[in-house]
Amino acid sequence: MTEPRLLPTVDPGQSPARVMTIAGSDSGGGAGIQADMRTFALLGLHACVAVTAVTVQNTLGVTGIERISPEIVAAQMRSVVSDIGVDAAKTGMLASAPIIDAIADTCEELGIGGGREVPLVVDPVCASMHGDPLLAADALDTLIHRMIPLADVLTPNLDEVRLITGIDVVDAATQRDAARALRDLGARWALVKGGHLRDSEVSPDLLFDGDQFISVDTPRIHTPHDHGAGDTLAAAICGALAHGYPVPDALEFAKGWVTKGLQSAYPLGAGHGPVNPLWRVHSPD
Repeated sequence: MTEPRLLPTVDPGQSPARVMTIAGSDSGGGAGIQADMRTFALLGLHACVAVTAVTVQNTLGVTGIERISPEIVAAQMRSVVSDIGVDAAKTGMLASAPIIDAIADTCEELGIGGGREVPLVVDPVCASMHGDPLLAADALDTLIHRMIPLADVLTPNLDEVRLITGIDVVDAATQRDAARALRDLGARWALVKGGHLRDSEVSPDLLFDGDQFISVDTPRIHTPHDHGAGDTLAAAICGALAHGYPVPDALEFAKGWVTKGLQSAYPLGAGHGPVNPLWRVHSPD
């Protein structure tokens, strides 16, 4: 499967589905809220944001972070939901334990995540693709105990799986072990991505809800330009959920979307270029 099915279109003048990303800003535009909003817009969604941090970064790495106060992060969420409303939400870089606590409290207050009315995709961002830390060292425990139980879909990469569960995913068996461990932490659907398993020409992702394992495989795209791939996948899942897709169908859609983005990824700066959701502009059909 390499061709994503298209999401429903919105007639002119009709209000589109509404989504919110709760994440950090990437000044280089390749990941973070910038990647999320590109994806949401190209999926025909109205995107709202609650910014958690501003990063100083380019294609070579992150050189600075300014965290937003927890009170302002929570206030952004309340402002959006009280007026505009949201049909689905996602989290990305959450930066610190106080910010995570504020987000978790506000999600519970607003009916977001944890099987409530508004589905929540939790992308547990801990470090940039260059290894730069994006989560304070003392915040991992708070992430595990406050955000993961709110995750309707949890989307860690393999490094994040290792940090959260202690399991080093190296094959299909350990991928299943990791999915069980993540589900045991409270996520309703746990996704263990296989993009970093480099021993095949397939990128195997495994989804688990406590009862069934669902494998979604796509061809591995060999490119150095994959900045923002995790953000884009989580945003595409969130977008599909906002359009009413069941979780397995949302993952299948999102995998196809990211595959197309990797196929058309472009060089930028002196480092890693971004996944390119703009393929949709050039190939709308």
